[in-house]
Amino acid sequence: MKARVFLKNNHRDFHPWIFRNEIAKFEGEFEDGDVVNVHLSDGKFYGVGYINTKSKITVRLLSLQPLSIEQIIDRRIAEAIERRKNALISGQAHRLVNGEADGLPGLVVDRYADYLVVQINTLGMERLKDLIVQKLVKYVNPIGVYEKSDAPARAKEGLQENCGWLLGKGPDIIYFEHDGLLLAADLRGQKTGAFLDHLYNSYICSAFAKDRECADIFCYTGNFALHLLKAGARTVVLVDYSERSLSIAEKLLNLNGFTNYRIVQANAFDWLRENSRSEQFDLVVLDPPSFAKTSASKDSAIRGHKEINLRAMKILRKPGVLATASCTQVLSEMEFESLLSDAAKDTKVLLNVLYRGGQGFDHPFLLEVPETRYLKFIITEVRRRY
Repeated sequence: MKARVFLKNNHRDFHPWIFRNEIAKFEGEFEDGDVVNVHLSDGKFYGVGYINTKSKITVRLLSLQPLSIEQIIDRRIAEAIERRKNALISGQAHRLVNGEADGLPGLVVDRYADYLVVQINTLGMERLKDLIVQKLVKYVNPIGVYEKSDAPARAKEGLQENCGWLLGKGPDIIYFEHDGLLLAADLRGQKTGAFLDHLYNSYICSAFAKDRECADIFCYTGNFALHLLKAGARTVVLVDYSERSLSIAEKLLNLNGFTNYRIVQANAFDWLRENSRSEQFDLVVLDPPSFAKTSASKDSAIRGHKEINLRAMKILRKPGVLATASCTQVLSEMEFESLLSDAAKDTKVLLNVLYRGGQGFDHPFLLEVPETRYLKFIITEVRRRY
């Protein structure tokens, strides 16, 4: 019999996270990571979730129906797959499960051709790993399932990093086709191997590339650069600090038949600072990593984002196009736009917003959980003042 968690209140607006200060008492024996039933203060059943008393988020809800855990996991994965059939998703790669938005908090599953990459960020999902793989095999039947659970969030759940094949075997670099391009997921690289949340943004950005000299800064394995070149960019400079990522990017550039590129291994901040007067571009893409993991580092993240965007505005010919992103979760869309405005004022330019987007169709988010809406992406025309 499941342990029971009783809330302090007799009414609760839905949110998949239940914090410790919402809980009145526990009833029955349980271990952290177990599945529990949640009840309102009057004893009425509220939902099913998994518990971790060491986390500020003590219970993460999986269902508001009194279902078994096998029924819940089966249903959620089937629903996630069906949800993506109705979205504008094409090619061989997409996100299959996106945490809270798919009713499976703590779980991310990405598909790369015939392989799946699983990322587990919570103790409760860690306990359900075998069941998750079983259901993924049932509905997707992949050649292999790789676990890439190396996100910092695991430490808060008392978990260590865990990377390796859960089912079958495969290469460290998985190639896949998208938008008529050959792209790659590096299982030894960032996130689950590729930035699937930006695939649609790179397609939109490519609409501004024809006959332009471009720079892809924080390029990783070259998703944006490849799209820009496919769309007819005159040249693209790729900048990143990772030798491994750049070597994969160069291989992809060659496999796709492109020659009009230049690769620079450098710290992007330093490169932008050093080239603010010596080089000029018609289009610049900025896709930096997260600059803050907690709200305590938010001010530093704002300064970092403002710095790179200000420098990018300086290396643009006027008018030019700046495609800029932030995946810093603690930074809101309004705050991101505000720092862009401040950078424009300091650079004495005007910004015409041409496109505003975020994570792709396969990365849904819940309005009730603003933390699930993490990616900001803006394409602007940078021009001189009147």
